[in-house]
This record gives sequence, structure tokens and C-alpha cells, in this order.
Amino acid sequence: MSTSTTIDDVMRELATLEDPKMREANERRGDDHGVNLTQLRSLAKLLKTQHELAVQLWSTGDTAARLLSTLVCRPTTFSTAELDTMIRDISSPKLLDWFIVNVVKAGRHAEELRLGWKDGDDLVGRAGWSLTTDRVVKNAEDLDLDALLDQIEKEMREAPAKKQWAMNHCLAEIGIHHPKLRTRAIGIGKRLAVLIDYPASPGCTPPYAPVWIAEMVRRRQTT
Repeated sequence: MSTSTTIDDVMRELATLEDPKMREANERRGDDHGVNLTQLRSLAKLLKTQHELAVQLWSTGDTAARLLSTLVCRPTTFSTAELDTMIRDISSPKLLDWFIVNVVKAGRHAEELRLGWKDGDDLVGRAGWSLTTDRVVKNAEDLDLDALLDQIEKEMREAPAKKQWAMNHCLAEIGIHHPKLRTRAIGIGKRLAVLIDYPASPGCTPPYAPVWIAEMVRRRQTT
């Protein structure tokens, strides 16, 4: 694999990396591919940035190829309209997350897209709330956090599962990073009880917002 590699070469390589058992496990989570992500990242390092190839990989519609596309594209090249079209053709949660992290956040249009996607359904809404959470943590200036809590309180309980998860994450981060709103965030979490029974592995923090907030605040205070 090199900068002269063709789309056919890459697709053949992805086919050799396909693992039926991994595909079966991924499909239970809604991710229709069977390629080890570490191997995918290694392949991306060999290919380096190749935007034209990335566009070709995306156009195949294959999830593994699209995951690879997010690693070899040039994010600043995409327009707002292109990114909006791309996200509306995503059905895999893993691909959505890689698309947000590797393409949208690394590009020039994250804030515009955040505003356009936040009220969308399911995966589009999840993307908008993921971008909102990033701002809550890193750059909350000019964000109306009270309005975000109003919307979470009104909509999160009935939101589609994937969007609900992202809204709950935003609720928790508001409580963790913004002490003046912590009591309100915890109260919303208790009233809505979203993910209250979600199983957490030993040593992991449950995603139920009141517990999540309390544990992360405790950790921040002891470091």
C-alpha cells in the first residue's frame, strides 16, 4: 500500500482483513463490518492522506471502506453540504463516531453543523449532541447551557436510543464541568432516570447521569 494505490487495491486488502466472527459481533451493535480497527488504522498509516481515494472509498457504501475514508481524507476540503449529505447516509454507530471525530471536528464547519444536526433524529441527532458535548467540555463560552438543560429535560426521555445516549452524555458533562449547574443537572438525571438500569462492567462508571457526575467530580477533586 502506498500513495499510488488504487481503490481496487484497497478494496481487495479490506476483503483479506474481513473476519466473519468479528462481523457477527459488530453486527449485534449495528456495525456492519468485520475488519479489526487496529488493522484499519495501520492500513491508513500506509496510505497516508489521499483525499481523492477517500472520496472513492466513501462512494462504495461499504462501512469498512468508509471507516478507512475518514482516516485518509483531508477534512478541510469538504463543504458543509457535502458533510450533511454524507452523515445522512450513515447507518453504523461506529462509522458515525469516526466521521464526527476524524472529519467533522477536524474540518471547518463543526459549529454550523452542530446547530443543524442537534434537532435531527437518531444518528443525525446523536452527531449534533456529540458536537454540543464537545463544546460543553472545551469551549462553553457563548453556549446557553440553561437552554440545553431545558431541551434535555423536555426531550431526552423520548429520544431515539442513539440520540438519547448523546444527550445523556451532554447532561453529565454539564454537571461535571459547570458547578453552578451541577445540582440542576443531577436533578434532571434523577427525574428522567435515563439509563438508570444500564449494566456497567466492574470498575467502569455507570452512564446514569447522577452517578456519572458524582464519580467524575470526586475524581477531579482528588487529582
